[in-house]
Amino acid sequence: MSAEQLAETIRLLVLDVDGVLSNGLLFYGQSGEELKTFHIADGLGIKLLMKHGIEVAIITGRKSGMVEQRARELGISHLVQGREDKLEALNSLAKDLAIPLSGIAYMGDDLPDLGAIERVGLGMVPANASPYVSGHADWRSQANGGMGAVREACEFILRCQGKLDAIRESYRA
Repeated sequence: MSAEQLAETIRLLVLDVDGVLSNGLLFYGQSGEELKTFHIADGLGIKLLMKHGIEVAIITGRKSGMVEQRARELGISHLVQGREDKLEALNSLAKDLAIPLSGIAYMGDDLPDLGAIERVGLGMVPANASPYVSGHADWRSQANGGMGAVREACEFILRCQGKLDAIRESYRA
């Protein structure tokens, strides 16, 4: 099946953070605080998905107050932090939400994401994902992680489900 066909039945998009929602760079302040950047366009893409009936979740191997804050700002209620076992965390989330893996898209960028990318209905990666992991994905963005890749993924899913044109038109009125 093509990536377009796989995207037609997606009900949940699961995202990694470092290298997907952020650019993967870590900045540390003088006091040891960690800083990350998030792309505003990714946030709108996430909101559009959720507004049009597609759930969004985050599974990340690290724990971060900034990720918790960003998820809260975007209205993402399914946040799983501190889980290196991404596939196990994904299986648990899918069970809790009663969504089969075939109805889930997962976007990751490196080896810890590989099992999830291979098992979901639509495996997605940003342009700068590990080449090995990219080789196992169904779809790859043109943008790098943290630079609009999630927005592209959201629009791809919405386009394949026949919703994107109407969404864009609604902003013209």
